[in-house]
Amino acid sequence: MAIGAVGMGFVAVRFVPTLIPQKLEMEAMSDLQGFRKLNAGKSSAGSFDFFVGLDAEEDRLQKDAKLKADTRVLKNICGALYEGLDLKSGQVPMASFSDYYCPYCRVQTKRLAKLVETKGDEIAVAWHELPLLGENSDLAAKAALAAKRQGTYAAFHRRLMKSAFSVSPEYLSQLVKDLNINESQFLADMASDEVRIELENSAALSRAFAFVGTPALVIGRTVIQGQISDRVIERIVELEREEGWAEQCGYA
Repeated sequence: MAIGAVGMGFVAVRFVPTLIPQKLEMEAMSDLQGFRKLNAGKSSAGSFDFFVGLDAEEDRLQKDAKLKADTRVLKNICGALYEGLDLKSGQVPMASFSDYYCPYCRVQTKRLAKLVETKGDEIAVAWHELPLLGENSDLAAKAALAAKRQGTYAAFHRRLMKSAFSVSPEYLSQLVKDLNINESQFLADMASDEVRIELENSAALSRAFAFVGTPALVIGRTVIQGQISDRVIERIVELEREEGWAEQCGYA
């Protein structure tokens, strides 16, 4: 009986995280007025160095691009976080940062998508690509944003998150065919300045919020590093609504 009780306890912890109460311990972010941080759960830390193999001139150009991106997003950080969302009255926005090779992201992204389906009148999600886990992560992120330019981001995103295959040009070519995406336009968009700038902006936001891995979330003005349960997400959404996230965030 004791062994059975231990086993049932393990199952509850492993598979029913939404039943476990979590205390919301938040601290104000000194560098970003109005935002506060919640220390949360597990995440995949990135170790990919985007400057490996660059010569001095390329290194300078990359650093200049990073500085410009930081400047862009800090001018209106909430606007950069929630860009593209057509918020309705009563909705609380979320910004999700994920990497296609992060196992925790696959779990949290799926749960967020279900929350949007069931509570779409209460929340809206802006999806940010944050490729931290190597060249394949970067390739997948560019591909997803290229698909976005043809209105197929959601379907493309779902397929990449579910796939057990390594993202390669061959795999992407097949996926493009499956989703009836114009392949020549898709490849052009992957290499475009527009996609590059969107990735730079998401990376700049991650630096502003000091994210060290994925998944990461911003709900209204609450910043979360790591995977959290649906119950905690819903509690934060309600808190943000009660406290008037829009006014405090300065989001127009």
